[in-house]
Amino acid sequence: MKTSFGELNGDADITGRGNSVAKLLGTANGNLKMLINDGAISRELMELAGLNVGNYVVGKIFGDKEVKINCAAADFDIKTGLATTRLFVFDTENAIIYIDGTANMATEQLDLTISPESKGWRLISLRSPLYVRGKFIKPDAGVKAVPLLLRGAGMVALGVIAAPAAGLLALVAPSGGEPNQCAPLLEQMKAGKAPKTVKD
Repeated sequence: MKTSFGELNGDADITGRGNSVAKLLGTANGNLKMLINDGAISRELMELAGLNVGNYVVGKIFGDKEVKINCAAADFDIKTGLATTRLFVFDTENAIIYIDGTANMATEQLDLTISPESKGWRLISLRSPLYVRGKFIKPDAGVKAVPLLLRGAGMVALGVIAAPAAGLLALVAPSGGEPNQCAPLLEQMKAGKAPKTVKD
């Protein structure tokens, strides 16, 4: 528990019908936005929480060490229980990680692609994107058999992330004079610029 998250801000506008949480989520419609500013995560914490897939992903990208998170930003569109990523990005000290895909709360299925991009001179050896798919209770994770593409740059070129980034900027709250790591990242994306990374 030495690893802890920093400030968390979010906004949810979700409706659903049913007499259980599962039914409510399975019929849900709406939007979910979240920001985490200045936190950290480790494989050990993932193991303690029983998050084997998260442990696998962190291990594949970063090895065994603790990972400092400058900013984690997520914007999901939810229709009939299907949550689809509009923007899901982790800005860490070593890499920027883009996550694309869906979480189907009606069928409890994940279908996600995780694409890391090296940042600065701290290079990552992973050459292919990762996948996470299957049932919530025991999803399958692995390395895709395709070359790693610069996902962030491609999304910026298509103008896909500018609008979600602008919406997430509204969640950046002042923290008593402390710098907010999410603001510069989202400002770059809003302006149609991919965060600076280095190809390995």
